[in-house]
Amino acid sequence: MSYRLPVSKWFAAIVLLGALLTAFIFSPANASASINYGDEVAALAKKQVGSKYKYGGTTPKGFDASGLTQYVYKNAATEMKIPRTSADQYKTGKAVKQKDLKAGDLVFYATGKKGQVSFVGIYYGNGTFVGTTTKGVKVVKMSDKYWKEKYIGAKRVIK
Repeated sequence: MSYRLPVSKWFAAIVLLGALLTAFIFSPANASASINYGDEVAALAKKQVGSKYKYGGTTPKGFDASGLTQYVYKNAATEMKIPRTSADQYKTGKAVKQKDLKAGDLVFYATGKKGQVSFVGIYYGNGTFVGTTTKGVKVVKMSDKYWKEKYIGAKRVIK
């Protein structure tokens, strides 16, 4: 013996869909979209790897060290305007100890006169930074002898 409801399949489907839609609309939203600006800055910097070196360069057609950092901060979700030169960038932000570096922090080096800031890169993570060398934009190990000896400090400009 079978019993049939006098309800069409379409009507049942519409009622079910309405119930699901109501549950979706009136349920508390647990998802939150938040951007980790440091990670986003580091990711955009890494996208520039392979760009050529150009003295005074500020675009992906060619960067110098501070041109890269300025470009990345301006074009990342941070949309931050930072000074043009590495020396002026060193005057901004909050000092960070090397052991406390986070992705997106600026790392500074004295590649010219001893003790004088002349180079900046963007900390990427795991002891590396993205920076513009004379061979173009690269991911560099901070532990390499050359960079280790010239390290001056780091700044966090993202709040």
